[in-house]
Amino acid sequence: MKGSLSLCVALAISLGIILVAGYPVTPYNEEYVLVNNKCQCVTVTSKFVPSKENPEEEVLERNIRVIVPLKARENISDPLSPLRTTFVYRLSELCKNCEPIEIELGGEIHQAQQGNSCEEPQTCYTYDRNECYTSPVPLLYHGEVRQVPAALTPASCFAE
Repeated sequence: MKGSLSLCVALAISLGIILVAGYPVTPYNEEYVLVNNKCQCVTVTSKFVPSKENPEEEVLERNIRVIVPLKARENISDPLSPLRTTFVYRLSELCKNCEPIEIELGGEIHQAQQGNSCEEPQTCYTYDRNECYTSPVPLLYHGEVRQVPAALTPASCFAE
């Protein structure tokens, strides 16, 4: 089993497929969270379960939980934009890990990145609570109308 896992990892790396390190849901549970994308409201977990055909074997079970925001807008920062009717989920994009890591090769430390195409912006279907979103609003100031940014997620825009 370890030999086939090593082969799959080597194949995935050579094909440019993104590998994601998971973390356990609870200390007592063997279910691991692979993706927790708050921007697109998706959680992907995996765990080993007994096989239905052969209970002595374990198979990997993946659970994909998608929450569709009912009143999501095409442009989440514009409350007047039309309601979103199309939601697209690509597992390869959800699993990409664009955080750079340091690795040692030949005695030298290099920066590496597991994900490819990290420059492309991600389409968000709801607010990521960790990011600050603003939208321009008109403000009358000394007889002059100015466009000023207003926080759409105040908790993440202002330090406490």
